[in-house]
Amino acid sequence: MAERLWLDVPFSEKDDAKASGARWDGGARRWFAPTPQSMSQLGRWAPKPPVPALLPGEDRTFGSGLFVDLVPSSCWFTNVRSCVSQQDWDRLRRMLITRAEQRCEACGSGEDRAARRWLEAHERWNYDNASLTQSLRRLIVLCTPCHQATHFGLAQLRGHDVEALTHLSIVTRMNRDQANAHVSDAFRLWNQRSQYAWHLDLSILINAGIGLQRPPSPQQRVEAAIPHTSGA
Repeated sequence: MAERLWLDVPFSEKDDAKASGARWDGGARRWFAPTPQSMSQLGRWAPKPPVPALLPGEDRTFGSGLFVDLVPSSCWFTNVRSCVSQQDWDRLRRMLITRAEQRCEACGSGEDRAARRWLEAHERWNYDNASLTQSLRRLIVLCTPCHQATHFGLAQLRGHDVEALTHLSIVTRMNRDQANAHVSDAFRLWNQRSQYAWHLDLSILINAGIGLQRPPSPQQRVEAAIPHTSGA
């Protein structure tokens, strides 16, 4: 079979792409052009070059394993996804899942649609207290349960904190007291960091062919987060 003519179709444009003749490959979870001739109608979704498997400056040893990783409330809603297009986010996610060999990088699980377990991209950040800079250091792949445990505050808001704590304990082999202490420590750190307005540093994406919107200023980030008041 001839190699697919892949397309980069953002989710929000899938209906337009389908109406223009694009077809969906369920195994690859990606749209493609059925014939070379159809590219005349689908050119707006022509793929960009692949994202390099190691982002320039990325530290793949940073933030390994599963742990509660709460984003300061002053940084909510201004992150990688808010500064790149959906098309480029999809390119990043596709590279990450391929790099991780279709497995969660915390627990080793693969996707299981019946169990509603997906593979999701997650950002690992470094916080420099001296310069008040939140720097992207690594992107990893987490399965849905590991991602839920990582964003423990969001799990609480959704009523899934018991489930998240149980998963955290199983993967890390902490007992329940240790897991509860770990969560408490994470929230103390979250409270401290949430007192400050942070600069956003996404420089590891710049040389990877990812187009970035100009990151918002620290004050703009705080203003974006003001309407939201609970843990991340």
